[in-house]
Amino acid sequence: MEEDRIDIHDLLLRGIIGINDWEREKQQDILINISLFGDFRSAGDSDDIADTINYRTVTKKVIKHVETSKRFTVEALASDIARICLEETGVQHARVRVEKPGALRFARSVGVEIERSPKDFV
Repeated sequence: MEEDRIDIHDLLLRGIIGINDWEREKQQDILINISLFGDFRSAGDSDDIADTINYRTVTKKVIKHVETSKRFTVEALASDIARICLEETGVQHARVRVEKPGALRFARSVGVEIERSPKDFV
């Protein structure tokens, strides 16, 4: 059976990210996409939020982290976000894409995508 998935698309936040001095001085746009994988059959039967992943809760935690962290690399921020996602009950693994729009001249965006499960954070 394929896994069920919740997708959070194009979460546009602002935070400190980058290695250059000017990137450490003011917040810049950070675009985030998250896929949360789990088994949602119980929620489909019960229609009860307690039987699924509360994506609102996950999103609030991600927003708080991005707005307060000061990571140097998008890889580290993506890993942080994956860890936050995996702390939620029912998340079996997570796919996280973090992008810096306008980071490269002539490119709309530059980003990294990772996929993690609980065993990756033991």
